Amino acid sequence: MVITMNIHPIKTNDDYQNSLQEIEDLMMAKLNTDEGERLDVLVTLVEDYERKHYPIDFPDPIEAIKFVMEQRGLTAKDLAPMIGRTNRVYEILNGKRPLTLPMIKNLHRNLGIPAESLLAGN
Repeated sequence: MVITMNIHPIKTNDDYQNSLQEIEDLMMAKLNTDEGERLDVLVTLVEDYERKHYPIDFPDPIEAIKFVMEQRGLTAKDLAPMIGRTNRVYEILNGKRPLTLPMIKNLHRNLGIPAESLLAGN
């Protein structure tokens, strides 16, 4: 038996809002049920609509570094192994010197800052 789903692409904000409401109504749907399949399709459509209409920009690289520093209680001295001497760290944090690729790699590897975010200003 084939069950048809009356689902269409999300083209307008009204379609988007209606889909969000329906997703909320279906949140407790079990996997491998008609409701679960409908939820899966609706989530995919909403994600696509959001990607096109509400893109998320990466933060400024310096702001990303400062955010991580604040969250982890790091100082400029803590960044020195990844960037260079402490005075170099301050030059980077004050926007007087750009990040280099080795610095970006080190910050990404050691602090987990997305490389895309660190590259955004370069």
